[in-house]
Amino acid sequence: MKDEGKARQDDFVDRICELAKGLQNLARKAVQDYSMEVEAILKERDSDAGRIERCLDGMLDFCFDDDMLGWYKKLCRYYFDIDPKIAAFYVYSYREMWDESEPGNKKAPPSAKINPAR
Repeated sequence: MKDEGKARQDDFVDRICELAKGLQNLARKAVQDYSMEVEAILKERDSDAGRIERCLDGMLDFCFDDDMLGWYKKLCRYYFDIDPKIAAFYVYSYREMWDESEPGNKKAPPSAKINPAR
């Protein structure tokens, strides 16, 4: 009986590990894709709000990853010069979703502070 429970627990842990690995792989792919888009926006000095906001919207889900967070910060800082109000919205969106100092948030990387004025 105990062996069956242990086997179920081990199976559950294995499934969680597989999901975590899958999420890490997805985040790595997202960083590759979004970093190219951010670089293009910056290089072109693009001020298309729709393009920038679509990028920020997609990136936000992956800001648990430090590399993605770096690109997100870079794009927020760039966008701050174009539209400070909307850039601030994205900073606060990040904080609400990932910053553990916000009530109800459980996970944020240690480098989670975004300052768009930098």
